[in-house]
Amino acid sequence: MRPMQGSRFAFGPFVLDPDAGTLLRDKEPVAVGYRGLKLLAALVSRPGEILGKAELMDAAWPDTAVEEGNLTVQIALLRKLLGPAADGGQWIATVTRVGYRFTGAIEPLGVKRKPLPLPGKPSIAVLPFVNVSNDPEQESFADGLTEDLITDLSRISGLFVIARNSAFAYKGKAMDVRAIAEDLGVRYLLEGSARRAEGRVRINAQLVDAVSGDHLWAERFDRSLDDIFAVQDEVTGKIVEALTGRLSAPPPRNRPRNIEAYDLCVRARKLMDDSPQTAQEAHLMLTRAVSLDPEYAEAYRWLAMNHWMGWVHSGGPTESSRSVALELARKAVAIDPNDAGCRWILAYLLAYDRSFDEADAEFVRAIELDPNEADAWAALSDIAVLAGRVGEGTEHIRKAFRLNPFPASWYYLTLGQAQYAAGEYAAAVETLRRDETYRTSSRRFLAASLAQLGRLEEARAEVELFLVGNPHFTTRHWAATEPFRDAATLAHFVDGYRKAGLPE
Repeated sequence: MRPMQGSRFAFGPFVLDPDAGTLLRDKEPVAVGYRGLKLLAALVSRPGEILGKAELMDAAWPDTAVEEGNLTVQIALLRKLLGPAADGGQWIATVTRVGYRFTGAIEPLGVKRKPLPLPGKPSIAVLPFVNVSNDPEQESFADGLTEDLITDLSRISGLFVIARNSAFAYKGKAMDVRAIAEDLGVRYLLEGSARRAEGRVRINAQLVDAVSGDHLWAERFDRSLDDIFAVQDEVTGKIVEALTGRLSAPPPRNRPRNIEAYDLCVRARKLMDDSPQTAQEAHLMLTRAVSLDPEYAEAYRWLAMNHWMGWVHSGGPTESSRSVALELARKAVAIDPNDAGCRWILAYLLAYDRSFDEADAEFVRAIELDPNEADAWAALSDIAVLAGRVGEGTEHIRKAFRLNPFPASWYYLTLGQAQYAAGEYAAAVETLRRDETYRTSSRRFLAASLAQLGRLEEARAEVELFLVGNPHFTTRHWAATEPFRDAATLAHFVDGYRKAGLPE
């Protein structure tokens, strides 16, 4: 879900900033726990309303079944921290057998996120194409079309192109184009619709200048399904011509020869990051895709990542998964040497294989092929930080966030890791406590950051939660399998893990 733009709330001597995870009393920070902050944010955002216990528990313990007693304890702690209101009563009133409500007067202090400065070259976001067929099964076809157009445009070095994660944050949302463009820090938006039925495709596309509101280009395509990739190339060419005044095409991409393989790959991409169960589903789809089309590079690329994710989810790499993933990534690059996505995945896996020179060369080639490939910059950040090049790694992850302002959870893990490595522990805590990443394996870095700040009780609590999902984790195994190239950086991470109480 797209993060809402931040708001702060003032009441009495307090200012609550839910996004930053801070509560100030007379401008001084109040030590309030993570759960307490979530509860307080839920209550103050709807002052005077009765919030049921189930709703409050869901706000503080999302996706987790907890006893009602936990809520009672947290409310009692909040009351103690806040003290009496100006009239001597309590800020939080109990509504017997129902829930709680916030009784104080709230002054919302809106915080509009600073508009992102426009890049020095034409900047564009491709909004998710709308599926206008009556068949919901065709949803993935419309999504695949959107993703392919993002990939095609992003390979043109004269453009700045927003990554798919951030573009898809607007799927199904009715929003003003100007607001979306401002959110993403781009000038142009591509909107469209797609209909696929009985071997035909009908595509409508329009290019909008969000600053002036002008439509720069619009066209309708009605073709045979076999021509879908030719249509994509045509749309890309028309957009580039409209934005840069010249028609320039990147090297040709490897396209699937089998439309069923293409559909399977599109559906599998969406399942990659969710959970071990959905990753298994993706695995079946991708295996089927490569059997239907053995020369489809992108399917091999995602299958390589799927093997990689398999051992990340299960708490640590196994030799067999690692070698299979690497072999599949090499195959993807051999089939399509011009695909930046195939290149960066190979680079990343090579770094974990400690083939550092080859990894570095593949990262360089990936960025040359597609300077807008946000995931490549984020992955490169991870590898650079562990190599001891912390400043460089920080720069890379910032670049990734600019191209992908609403990214996948692992971007926050990578940013938090870079902040920890730079000794910016408070900033790391803020990053790693964000909802987007908090319930992932990034908790290990959060625990280490808290420990380095001397907040050992909080660090221990995070270790406990981390070990629930990663029961076989050991610091020694982690240190041996991560692609460290710098002894001091490794020692710094191990020191934080030990202080936090992670198992040796």
